Amino acid sequence: MTSTDPSLGLRSVRLERVAAGRYAVTNPRGGTVTLGRGQDSDYTPVELLLAAIAGCTSVDVDEVTTRRSEPESFVVDCSGVKVSDNLGNHLSEVEVTFRISFPDTESGAAAAALVPRLVSLSHEKLCTVSRTVMLPTPVRTVIADEGQE
Repeated sequence: MTSTDPSLGLRSVRLERVAAGRYAVTNPRGGTVTLGRGQDSDYTPVELLLAAIAGCTSVDVDEVTTRRSEPESFVVDCSGVKVSDNLGNHLSEVEVTFRISFPDTESGAAAAALVPRLVSLSHEKLCTVSRTVMLPTPVRTVIADEGQE
């Protein structure tokens, strides 16, 4: 796996087949998640995309609100409808729903008051994952020579 300098903006993962229909994805820091075709408890690639959208925007909101108050509950649901049409297979109607509650205190109220603005800011500017999905983003595929790292 290539070493990446986060300051350069490059992000990467490596996927390796571990069995028929099962894959392990590893990041440069050694974290691993498995995925599959949806026939067992492994995440599917589409579920990982939805998780990435929910996770990215959650980090944006959580990072700022917790400076004011720890949430009592922080749940974010992300869903989309898989369709197959003249554009090919893709998701439509992707929706991210925040359910966050804070303590009934002055700092909890201050944190709660920030949520609408932070969700909007994440959606419009900060969340790399959802912004990438929403913007036209070229994806280039390359077939490397066998044995090439």
